[in-house]
Amino acid sequence: MTKDQAVPAEVENLLHDDDNIDNMYLTFAIGEETYGVPIAVVTEIVGMQRIMTVPDVPRYIKGVINLRGKVIPLMDVRLRFSLDERAYDDRTVIIVLELAGSPVGLIVDRVSEVLEIAEDHIDSARGVGGGGESQSLVEGLGRVGENVAIILNTGMLVSDAELSMPEAVSA
Repeated sequence: MTKDQAVPAEVENLLHDDDNIDNMYLTFAIGEETYGVPIAVVTEIVGMQRIMTVPDVPRYIKGVINLRGKVIPLMDVRLRFSLDERAYDDRTVIIVLELAGSPVGLIVDRVSEVLEIAEDHIDSARGVGGGGESQSLVEGLGRVGENVAIILNTGMLVSDAELSMPEAVSA
């Protein structure tokens, strides 16, 4: 499999269109649900690669990859949401985000599309979930036609405490 095999061409094109990022979200699927992250924090989408495991990290941190000389920690979003683990397939991809100056990769079941969701089509997530951590992961609920995309709070999803790698790895 090539690195870009599972990425739809229109998604790849929109990732590099800097004039078109306001209210734009990269959507992806975990199971049957659709989630979104702001396109402004997405740097690229790559196919699955050899993952080097790292000891003493949370279960949902699968390890790191070396992507063109950059060590990128990987989070399996399924496991982060306490869902059942499933085998990676040809549609499984890594969404690379740039957060607070550091790259992080999200392993997702499949990338869907880039959607423009106007602010007035994003409802508050208050009252969704049981409160606590699960609520803080959801920034809002974006209405797109008859569908809803769960907009994730990327800061909470990949907080520094969870992605802290041992010094030897992150250096």
